[in-house]
Amino acid sequence: MLSSRWPLWKALTDDERERMERLIKEFIADKRFESAKDFDVTDAMRVLIAAQACLLVLELGMEYYQGVGTIIVHRSTVVLRGPRATGTAGLMSNDPFPIDGQAHYGGPLIIAWDAASYDGRHPARGLNVVYHEFAHKLDMLDGTIDGTPPITDEELRRRWIEVCTHELKALRRGEESPLRAYGAENPGEFFAVATEVFFSRPVELQTERPALYEVLAEFYGQDPAARFAPPDAIANAGAGD
Repeated sequence: MLSSRWPLWKALTDDERERMERLIKEFIADKRFESAKDFDVTDAMRVLIAAQACLLVLELGMEYYQGVGTIIVHRSTVVLRGPRATGTAGLMSNDPFPIDGQAHYGGPLIIAWDAASYDGRHPARGLNVVYHEFAHKLDMLDGTIDGTPPITDEELRRRWIEVCTHELKALRRGEESPLRAYGAENPGEFFAVATEVFFSRPVELQTERPALYEVLAEFYGQDPAARFAPPDAIANAGAGD
């Protein structure tokens, strides 16, 4: 199923696929999938969502998802209503807010299936709701949503904060970046957006923001740019879908 519906699967090494299979099985056995509004969540849907989530922790281990209990799967985009923080200090909004995913601290994850499915079929588009929301869960592990996941190496933590602070400020100034503007909302969204690009447009990130790519590679223990060679190979695998 992953070979036909997730082009990135074929770019993994044999060893990576073997370890990913074990992680995916553990994830599905350990996490609770719930359907929203009578939407029928199939085994194939669970596998594709789990695969994209497990890619992030391939070298970290499933213990990094100890804060993940339930994944609520909606058929499509969810529209939030009621007062919410805008991301700008002190400002609130009552405007309807469409989302493809949401991660709750100490609570469930929300995933829109149509977005997760499309992102899976087109792994080089620079957007991925599963990567984004599960990055938030990694960020939440230490009890604070500050854009810095648990990093035990003090030198890496220092460089992480230095590099990410610099890149966040550059994004807020409107400098050209592989990261979309939403990453400028706050440090937590910056990390989630950076994670999306790291795993889906790694060559571009490595070329244009090498310091950011380096700290992400050290934290995740992966070099996704190597999977995207030759250029556009993975993108073309999902083309025409």
